[in-house]
Amino acid sequence: MSNLSTRFLLILIIVVANCALAFSQTTAERQRNYPAPVEGDYTINDFKFRSGETLPELKLHYFTIGTPAKDNRGVTRNAVLIMHGTGGTGAQFLSAQFAGVLFGPGQLLDATKYFIILPDAIGHGRSSKPSNGLRMKFPHYTYDDMVLAQYRLITEKLGVNHLRLVMGTSMGGMHTWVWGETYPDFMDALMPLASMPIEIAGRNRIMRKMIMDAIRNDPAWNNGEYKTQPVQGMTAAQNILLLMGSAPLQWHKQVPTRDAADKFYEDRVKSAVARTDANDMLYYFDSSREYNPSPMLEKIKAPLIAINSADDLINPPELGVMEREIKRVKNGRYVLLPITDQTRGHGTHTVASIWQGYLKELLENSNQQSDR
Repeated sequence: MSNLSTRFLLILIIVVANCALAFSQTTAERQRNYPAPVEGDYTINDFKFRSGETLPELKLHYFTIGTPAKDNRGVTRNAVLIMHGTGGTGAQFLSAQFAGVLFGPGQLLDATKYFIILPDAIGHGRSSKPSNGLRMKFPHYTYDDMVLAQYRLITEKLGVNHLRLVMGTSMGGMHTWVWGETYPDFMDALMPLASMPIEIAGRNRIMRKMIMDAIRNDPAWNNGEYKTQPVQGMTAAQNILLLMGSAPLQWHKQVPTRDAADKFYEDRVKSAVARTDANDMLYYFDSSREYNPSPMLEKIKAPLIAINSADDLINPPELGVMEREIKRVKNGRYVLLPITDQTRGHGTHTVASIWQGYLKELLENSNQQSDR
């Protein structure tokens, strides 16, 4: 092939690729029916962790959608904080099954009316994390550290002095309980999804320890100073994590044969191992070690609706924990979603169409509370 032909072919490939990218972006824009998300970063200098460790620069990445609005007293009235689960990011809430159900015109969290805040928690996404370079020298953060950092992001960077709603999924649901106790006058309403307000113990703790031990016991881990990812340990860890988030009914429908199930498993685990850093994952699960909001549930003032699903392996309803603990929350209510063709096990927390009716109720009731 001549040089001219080669150059023409390269130009053609670039043009086609750019057109495909433009088409993809245009399609995404058409599908999004709410204001464009805005990304940002906030650096907190000399952030001190509960462990006593300090990080000279703690970077928090976030998305916001919409514009904050204050009343005549200078109080922010429309800010909504939504927090992700273990290993997730704020960007996950931009999906069709979440944002597409909640953030559009006339929807419950209409982003032309609300100011939506989607942070990446410490150790996650594009916020500061062990894999940035410190590895096991990164401060050993806890859920309390993560909530404090979010509070500082919201108040110092975004200028928000009150939240209309605090909600979260899985780990973010646990953070919601911590928010309610730590800053009881800072919000109008709370919705923790797929969580429990007690110390992580029993099978939940054992699964987390299995994940951490699988990583630490891989000879390639080398106390976090590995040259290549410890694949053996990460595979074992992802096996456990895959089961933690499993949905028996949906999986059986999705992969109804042995061969289909085998391929599903191999693809899921291979993909998960490839995109996750071992030290980051170890810190994800270690950060829950001190979580236990139970002793201070009476401090929660804002109306709260906690939602779990009956097919959630991580938060099994047969423990009876939620029925007992919710009685101690002054304005609290617990909803257990039954297993249906729509539930997705632990992942039901992100399928907003299933539980949005309860969010509507919470917003209406908390509005009445704040108007008094």
